[in-house]
Amino acid sequence: MTDQLLPDTTAVLPWTPGAIEHVNDYFQDRPAEELVQWSLETFGSDVVLGTGFGPSGVVLVHMVAQIRPQATIFYLDTDVLFAKTYALRDQLEAQLGIQFTRLHSDFSLDEQANSYGSRLWARNPDLCCQLRKVIPLRRFLADKRAWMTGIRREQSPTRANTRLVEWNVANQVLKINPLAAWSESQIWDYIRAHKLPFNPLHEQGYPSLGCVPCTRAIAPGEDQRAGRWFGYDKLECGIHVENGQVRRVNVAHQR
Repeated sequence: MTDQLLPDTTAVLPWTPGAIEHVNDYFQDRPAEELVQWSLETFGSDVVLGTGFGPSGVVLVHMVAQIRPQATIFYLDTDVLFAKTYALRDQLEAQLGIQFTRLHSDFSLDEQANSYGSRLWARNPDLCCQLRKVIPLRRFLADKRAWMTGIRREQSPTRANTRLVEWNVANQVLKINPLAAWSESQIWDYIRAHKLPFNPLHEQGYPSLGCVPCTRAIAPGEDQRAGRWFGYDKLECGIHVENGQVRRVNVAHQR
């Protein structure tokens, strides 16, 4: 898809605020699939899609697979994801004819325990996320031009101002969020319409899934991400905040 109204993407990055605003305005009322297609055609192998295998990620993985199944789609393997998350990864690969790229920390869990003490996630979840997610991502994106994500504005207060396209200072890439304006019902309508697999834990009180030690089921009426890093004032792992750190307060914390 080409359009003379869109800015010249051969320009040296970072993009100017004006060019980013132009792209946001252009795609604001267009289907998410068009932004996905533009991203893949514009950046080629220099755009990558990251997923944590949540419902939004499943939708975006499907959209990308329909246009370019050989595109790079990666996930951050912390070694403590739910077994059903790994199973969903395998289902998506088989059904969509794609292959996920696994990103991993320099530390095994044993090596991390030797260097920082056991159960780091229970004592300092910010540092644990930094070691197992933020640093591997930054290293992977170092030679990329664009990073596509499935984050949405309604997922949490920290994501309420997410733009369709924005400059990511932390990783020095153009960050593209095609589903930013989608509602939860739109996500599930898409999954059902395309008969896509999803994590069965979503039907068991886990709307947001991360690592096993840091995720619990939520009670009726709780925020969707209330089960993440429970006991801490922490809503993000750090990859979607500019400085890679998340404010945290010390409150009663059980594991």
